[in-house]
Amino acid sequence: MLDFDKIIDMYYPGASKLRDILYVHSRNVADYAMQILDRHPEIAVDREFVYAAAMLHDIGIIRCDAEGIKCFGSEPYICHGTIGARMLREESGLPLDKIERYARVCERHTGTGLTKEQIIRQNLPLPHIDLIPETLEEQIICYADKFFSKTRPDCMKPYDRAEHSLMKFGEDGVRKFQAWHRQFR
Repeated sequence: MLDFDKIIDMYYPGASKLRDILYVHSRNVADYAMQILDRHPEIAVDREFVYAAAMLHDIGIIRCDAEGIKCFGSEPYICHGTIGARMLREESGLPLDKIERYARVCERHTGTGLTKEQIIRQNLPLPHIDLIPETLEEQIICYADKFFSKTRPDCMKPYDRAEHSLMKFGEDGVRKFQAWHRQFR
């Protein structure tokens, strides 16, 4: 299994409030993803990958400006996924063929994924490409992530609140989340 702790330590050395927020949030997402897989043994995926990728999915928040969660970087928060993917691909020291699956989880977990059309229409500071979870692993992590906030990392959101938080991404995202809920609950 990928040593996600080593990668987290590389970007978040020593104790800090931000590291605590990242770690608690990521652990909650990873644990919930494991609960989903425990409830659905018919979903044949790489459990170790799902856990490690969930632990790394928000690695890019450190370079973003989100004071409420102790992020004092310079980039817009909406970019944290693509930033995290770039960090893993270019700075982790791991071969691209080993890290690419993890990078894809980072860049594809915002909302229920963002289409090229949404990015262009909303003038988001993201690459003009589809950033949609494609694999079951990517979908499970993206789904699990919607139940945990970094502002209240100790609490799991109820389904209706998680669904409501997706409204800002449009009806398509809400419908996708509802379909994942039917599949993964």
